[in-house]
Amino acid sequence: MPMSTPRATTSPGGGSAPAGSGSSGSYDPAHMDGLRPLLRGHRHMVASGHYLATQAAFNILEAGGNAVDAGVAGGIALGVVHSQYVNVAGVAPIVLYLAGERRVETISGLGGWPRAVTPDYFQRRHAGRIPEGLLRTVVPAAPDAWITVLERHGTMSFGDVAAAATRLAGEGFVMYPHMADIIASHEQGYARWPGNAAVYLPGGRPPRTGERFVQADLASSLQYMADEEKAASGRGREAGLDAARRAFYRGDIASAILRYHRENEGLLSAEDLAEFRVGVEAPVRIDFEGVEVYACGPWCQGPALPQGLSLLRGDELRSMGHNSTDYVHTVVEALKLAFADRERFYGDPRFVEVPLDRLLSAEYRERQRARMRLDRALDPYGSQDEETPAPGEAQPPGDTSYVAVVDRHGNAFSATPSDVSYDTPVIPGTGLCPSSRGSQSWSDPAHPCSVAPGKRPRLTPNPALAIAPGRFVMPFGTPGGDVQVQAMLQTLLNIVVFGMNPQAAVEAPRFATRDFPDSFEPHARIKGRLNLEGRFPESTMKALAARGHDVEQWPDWTWVAGAMCVVFQDLEKGSIAGAADPRRPASAAGW
Repeated sequence: MPMSTPRATTSPGGGSAPAGSGSSGSYDPAHMDGLRPLLRGHRHMVASGHYLATQAAFNILEAGGNAVDAGVAGGIALGVVHSQYVNVAGVAPIVLYLAGERRVETISGLGGWPRAVTPDYFQRRHAGRIPEGLLRTVVPAAPDAWITVLERHGTMSFGDVAAAATRLAGEGFVMYPHMADIIASHEQGYARWPGNAAVYLPGGRPPRTGERFVQADLASSLQYMADEEKAASGRGREAGLDAARRAFYRGDIASAILRYHRENEGLLSAEDLAEFRVGVEAPVRIDFEGVEVYACGPWCQGPALPQGLSLLRGDELRSMGHNSTDYVHTVVEALKLAFADRERFYGDPRFVEVPLDRLLSAEYRERQRARMRLDRALDPYGSQDEETPAPGEAQPPGDTSYVAVVDRHGNAFSATPSDVSYDTPVIPGTGLCPSSRGSQSWSDPAHPCSVAPGKRPRLTPNPALAIAPGRFVMPFGTPGGDVQVQAMLQTLLNIVVFGMNPQAAVEAPRFATRDFPDSFEPHARIKGRLNLEGRFPESTMKALAARGHDVEQWPDWTWVAGAMCVVFQDLEKGSIAGAADPRRPASAAGW
């Protein structure tokens, strides 16, 4: 796989410049990777959604930890420095490549509905809506996910890998523009609950860029888990990790969560917490252009990535030209068909039958490809006229973050921790918002993602991994709700089909369809909607509109287009590269 950007006359910023002219100020892709440099190393590499989480993970690697130790450190740190989007008590789906075994496994990192939730609960009590607040709570899974992966494949203690997050929470970090803007835009949400306001509206207002932001209760919760681990460590590492787990699910943290639920008509029970364990599962896999692409199962939207890829052919896309009208249209049509199957079939496979083998079969692929027309946008829902709100009625969904690591042994770690802090209460004294991911369920018992006791919502976070045997190993992912799969697919195509280096692939102009029922309550569909960043030519936007797309222009470099992070281990050259999206405060670090 070439690691330098193909020589071209278009810069990643969208302007034209003579390639290789050598003149001062010109863009020469032989010497420049993009707006940001592609980080290059030979020992280990990390990329994540925030520079302090990247630093936390990198320090663990430098201290001798492996990819799992570093990935968990970065993931927990994201629950501090991205706590508007990521909660320590939220979700944390993980994909791992174990180089010594040449094996990929996934850890679900997603909790189910409390036992008290009946299939008709929200229809009877809330007119079919799943309201914001405590009733959206599912069992928090991230703590068990981090501890489980440390037990199975890590080398360090929970206290060691959580130390950076604990310090960042207790001593604070400097507020940065994106987080300040998000908190300010959700000020009313934070003000609904005293616990949220105390943390996110200190002094009665949103924190401002440049101010120190402290989360003392969150630091205490993390330290309590580490202290319980240390107290049990005389019985061995495994006993210590289990003590950290028990501190959350059976100890003082659980008691605080359960007390708040009892006092505020919540639904979580002691049994829901004490008996919870994440799932360790085989990945979903597809071959594309000689690359093995791995995703999590249909309890999340992960299989939509291999499904979308299965409808595309590299030679056809190359002949169309990168980000041409034909290219954008074709990729969007493939994504729409994948999302239509997501809506019709995906759900917790412990409760519903999801026909993944059929959905990824050659026969089904060809039948779906036959529905795609180059001259006209399709309606994958046929005559079913979904509710289509006016454009102004659709609200931006909750968001998340991401971390990827490759270590000196060749192990790869890919995780997408998440859960926002403005649609559900902070549990007083803990700094934690137990997962409100119930927002991604449906109240209709006939829907594959309907609510039921113990059933997992259909999660949007979906880390991925790509392996070209003998050539490269690449963990990759992004925040962005329903944009995640779309940004991930485009970045993968940029690398595999068009030979871009990872940083150029991450920075390339991006597009996304919203022509499907949104994953978040109230699950609105914007029929025909196609967003393109402003760096696309106006002629491309007009041509796509002429084919039936409802085209809406995004700002250049918009954060809603995702924040891709990629770590690329080049097995042929013996090097590792890290790429981070400039659309948000993502960063990479390595050596």
